[in-house]
Amino acid sequence: MSEQVVSQQAAGRPQTSNLLRRDVRFLGNILGEVLVHQGGQELFNEVEKIREMSKALRAEFTTERYEAFKHVIESLSPEIRHQVIRAFAIYFQLVNIAEQNHRIRRKRDYERSAGEAVQPGSIESAVQDLKDSNVTVEDVQAIMSEISLELVMTAHPTEATRRAVLDIHKRMANDVMELDNPTLTFREREKLREKLLNEVLTLWQTDELRSRKPTVIDEVRNGLFYFDETLFDVLPEVYEELERCLDKYYPGEHWHVPAYLRFGSWIGGDRDGNPSVTSNVTWETLTLHRKLAVKKYREAFRELMQLLSFSTSIVNVSDELMESIQKDKQFLDTSKCKELWRNEKEPYRIKIGFMLEKLANTLSDDMKGQPQRYNNPEELKQDLLIIDRSLRQHFADYVADTQIRKLIRQVELFGFHMSALDIRQHSKEHENAMTEILNQMHIVDDYSALDEEAKIELLNSLLNDPRPLTASHLEYSDSTRECLDVYRTVYRAQQEFGEHCISSYLISMTQGASDLLEVMVFAKEVGLFHKDANGNVRCTLQSVPLFETIDDLHAAPDIMKRLFELPIYRAAVSARQDLQEIMLGYSDSNKDGGVVTANWELRVALKDITKVAKAYDIKLKFFHGRGGALGRGGMPLNRSILAQPPHTIGGGIKITEQGEVLSSRYAMQGIAYRSLEQATWALITAAKQAKFPEARLGNFDRFEEMAKSISELAQVKYQDLIFRDSDFLTFFKESTPLNEIGELNIGSRPSKRKNSDRFEDLRAIPWVFAWTQSRYLLPAWYAAGTAMVQYTAGSEEKLNLLKQAYNEFPFFRSLIDNLQMALAKADLHIAEGYAGMIKDDSVRSRIFSLIEQEYELTSQIILQITGQEEILDNVPVIQESIRLRNPYVDPLSYLQVQLLKELRALRSSEQDDAELLREVLLTINGIAAGLRNTG
Repeated sequence: MSEQVVSQQAAGRPQTSNLLRRDVRFLGNILGEVLVHQGGQELFNEVEKIREMSKALRAEFTTERYEAFKHVIESLSPEIRHQVIRAFAIYFQLVNIAEQNHRIRRKRDYERSAGEAVQPGSIESAVQDLKDSNVTVEDVQAIMSEISLELVMTAHPTEATRRAVLDIHKRMANDVMELDNPTLTFREREKLREKLLNEVLTLWQTDELRSRKPTVIDEVRNGLFYFDETLFDVLPEVYEELERCLDKYYPGEHWHVPAYLRFGSWIGGDRDGNPSVTSNVTWETLTLHRKLAVKKYREAFRELMQLLSFSTSIVNVSDELMESIQKDKQFLDTSKCKELWRNEKEPYRIKIGFMLEKLANTLSDDMKGQPQRYNNPEELKQDLLIIDRSLRQHFADYVADTQIRKLIRQVELFGFHMSALDIRQHSKEHENAMTEILNQMHIVDDYSALDEEAKIELLNSLLNDPRPLTASHLEYSDSTRECLDVYRTVYRAQQEFGEHCISSYLISMTQGASDLLEVMVFAKEVGLFHKDANGNVRCTLQSVPLFETIDDLHAAPDIMKRLFELPIYRAAVSARQDLQEIMLGYSDSNKDGGVVTANWELRVALKDITKVAKAYDIKLKFFHGRGGALGRGGMPLNRSILAQPPHTIGGGIKITEQGEVLSSRYAMQGIAYRSLEQATWALITAAKQAKFPEARLGNFDRFEEMAKSISELAQVKYQDLIFRDSDFLTFFKESTPLNEIGELNIGSRPSKRKNSDRFEDLRAIPWVFAWTQSRYLLPAWYAAGTAMVQYTAGSEEKLNLLKQAYNEFPFFRSLIDNLQMALAKADLHIAEGYAGMIKDDSVRSRIFSLIEQEYELTSQIILQITGQEEILDNVPVIQESIRLRNPYVDPLSYLQVQLLKELRALRSSEQDDAELLREVLLTINGIAAGLRNTG
């Protein structure tokens, strides 16, 4: 693309913005060269013409311009069309690289120019705020021991970009960053340009589409990529910065912050609707986790061996170190040690050589329990502490602080399991297995037919009965056998990798207390739950309910109350430090009730469940199942933490991280650090608010009543269209690329829970993905406008209350700002093109008119509430980014509509065209990159 790739912006922008434009222009010019080199001047000219026409259409929409633009798009030959799609799609990949680098540049520029000033949203600003607020050291210690955040990677299929392409992006990002190096010579800069030209050429000749669906193990390796590339090193740096700030503002304490920030994973453990996740796959997942952990430790120890060249000719090392070396020599065959250090005067290198050998042996099951290997992470940590104490004895404190301290932290965080793995399964699977087992044992003929109270009574008695329910000689169906094998695998894993490797079992579609008790009964069968003769309970696997629909959220407080009042269940929670984990689903609640109602009902559920738990002296850890997209609860990590009512975070927070969110937040070290730093700032800020609550504003109760009323009105409006309009499903399927998204090989999991066309069985991810592609973004804003307009009903007083709530009620402000983001990304001009694919004219015009009216209504009421002239005036950087991106996304959208029409026409006559499908899938990838969202 040419030098005009970036729209001219007003003069006087900060130098950093100029650098972003420089990078985009630089990469755009390189892409232009590649287009000429690969497709000739004709391809380059065609791309430029389409780009200019799209910009002109954006500047002023007229029917003449629109028809001319459509004509150019429709008259492209298949050969050129394919390359035009790829040109625009790759352009967005390059823009995204430039923007990610710019985030790192902005942080560095701030730190360089601010001097001693503290950056807002940094760890230091949070600790400084504690000090400025006169929070005592005792209260700070309490906050540090109470805060907890676990970020859980899922394999939900929303990452449309291949790993091979992400690897190219990473190399390019490093090279683009080097452009800022002021010491580069002219020749070095030219060589850097040549290198980037080669990378863009490689990108052009790399297939961005997967040839097959990834296996579960492929997805496991993709998740582990982030630990290997960034998280293993970045996480300890976040801890180090927090301890530095605590030392600075609260000196005199020896700060060693507890492990408050960790990563977990569902990948290889989430079997809900994915038959490919078997017990064997879960075991293989755990062995891959351990293999990576050992690899990372061995890499770090080899580096350490080079650094610790201290000689006993000069320093006196500790007797403890020398004794540990003698002990290692006693158990390890030195003739077979591959990493043996032979200079007897360098004891640290000798010790590290033995540690490397023991780490290698950790991967061998044959040596299980023997002293030739590390049988648990604590043994490795103790060896590091021996080295640490010895270094300090001869005043090598700096080395201990910078090298050993980081390794100790890594062992504390990652152990030998790298990240905790959660198990998830649908409640119906447990009920089916329980029904079969109880029938076989002649306990009850049809367990599934019992009412809820009868199930609770039966399961309670089974948990209190020491006798087993299953026997090895009994024959079970494949599904029941697999259900039991999962629990056996968890037990085996806890024995091999430690109890922390798997401790949560999530139950999808929890609708009653029996759903949790069933999991406990299965856990009892394999030794994960045990009640001894004295009544003492041991429980190493917790049943975790997942409340997903609006009805489930309503039922949640009573379900938890019923469980907490059961002595056997309360004892199980006591065995887990009086901590109960509860997951709330943002995706299905949004799909079920709409964005306004889902957000409100989630807030109500949080508060009501917390109230129930408090009555039983139980702490809660809420697990927020947020997606990356706005229609699935997506928002920046720090905002998602602060969005929770402060008093609900006492037991810790878990949040899902999935799909394109992983690559955007954790592929680059600088961005990963900033994301986790902001999360830590938010966590400390929220903990302070919870510990020292500010006085409620006078209108707080009125705000809550207002939000409740708006939620009820929004739910009616939303469900009138989604559930009660008989033509809606036809409109959705025909005016979005829903079915074609299913052919994009981005996940091992099917897009439907069952082989069904029912709306209820459609997963939330393709639901949101399809609306995003077609530029409606309907799940992220629909029904909000009607609800707020109906609430005000022309009353100036109620409108003023909404304005006041926007300024004073954090929940409402967050809701309105998310609605603004969705409205800004939506484009009903483009969406109308997608609606043109609907066969029935009356269905198309009626439902599209409803959507269009709601869009206008929502935009108008938000501008009234915020006092803004335009949507997103409150965040001009994002507003400008969307404006700059839209003219480049639009051609892909128009091309997608044309291609979908052609493909569907072919398929309706029972024909197909693999190349046509390929082009559709390329546009899906390109639009996802352009909007920076899939599902």
